[in-house]
Amino acid sequence: MIYLDNCSTTRPRKEVIDEISLAMAENFSNPSSLHRLGMIAEKSLKSARETIGDFIGVLSDEIIFTSGGTESNNLAIQGALKTKKEKHIITTRIEHPAVLNTIKDYELRGYEITYLENDQFGRISLDSLREALKKETALIAIIHINNEIGTIQDLEGISKVILKANSKAFFHVDGVQSFGKIPLLLKKYNIDSYSFSSHKVHGPKGVGGLYLNSQKKIKPLFYGGSQERRLRPGTENLEGVLGFARAVKILANKGDYERNKVEKLKKGLLDLVSSQIGDVKINSPSDSTGSPYIVNMSFKDIKGEVLLHYLEDKGIFVSTGSACSSKNKDKSHVLRAINLSKDYLDSSIRICFSYENTLEEVEYMFKVLKESIEDIRLVIKGRWFIG
Repeated sequence: MIYLDNCSTTRPRKEVIDEISLAMAENFSNPSSLHRLGMIAEKSLKSARETIGDFIGVLSDEIIFTSGGTESNNLAIQGALKTKKEKHIITTRIEHPAVLNTIKDYELRGYEITYLENDQFGRISLDSLREALKKETALIAIIHINNEIGTIQDLEGISKVILKANSKAFFHVDGVQSFGKIPLLLKKYNIDSYSFSSHKVHGPKGVGGLYLNSQKKIKPLFYGGSQERRLRPGTENLEGVLGFARAVKILANKGDYERNKVEKLKKGLLDLVSSQIGDVKINSPSDSTGSPYIVNMSFKDIKGEVLLHYLEDKGIFVSTGSACSSKNKDKSHVLRAINLSKDYLDSSIRICFSYENTLEEVEYMFKVLKESIEDIRLVIKGRWFIG
């Protein structure tokens, strides 16, 4: 098996699985309990919070644990808007559905939405942001690394525009695909909140987090106990959090090495595809403005889903886009936003690397990819000739 769908989810590391198993067997108490076992659990939770806070350069008290990226995005966006009277939102057309669909719901409630202009890779225009900002702007929501095409937005440039405009808008960043994937110290930017998820970095599913600047206030989505600064009530998923923290500790030591390895894999694949396959569009940036972990490419007139199953038959697993939208038959909103032509719009596959992948796997994947495309095009040509 060659697994290249790591944007959807990653395989948990063995150390993470061992950490979770140990916690379930021995550190199973409720962190809110007052007895000794509860205090041990609370201490473990605090240590995990410190590990993750240190990793992104923020205070441990600024980390709120959630069930994952979707909840974190919703908590930040809806929680911030609950504190605002203004009804103007600025965002991009290439947001993850967890952000885009939330904002669309607010549009139905009467909010004004400004979608920023972007180039052929989805990079937003800073001039467009300057022009969009106004006193009525309540929220700015921008994805850091796009989950389908891997485009990295210029957070430093964006934050400077917001600061220069003296905007009081709440600035939220969806960091689900950037956390642990590129170097990042959040205090460098004027970010109010940043969402992330464990299962994108070889941790368990069902746990994630939100960085919330200690100077900013939001309101909870639901109410209950006093956990997570009363912003995310309910008993914490301690086993999941400890597994997540273990994954982050490993990233802190090995992240640079693993990222350099993946960069070589991406370059190797792009070189092979560009030189040996015709009628192809590379939808991901190949330079430093693109994630080293993500390659999205389209092959003219070939259905991405058909190509996916050709590869799957050979034990190679990729995707056609966001896993959260895989059951949606509509064309990718991200590919439409970058104005991909109709001949290529339904023809994309997304390849997402991890530290586990090897150059030999990439070379074999390319061989199967090339053969599959040739086979499909022969079938298409035969149907056209018969017709």
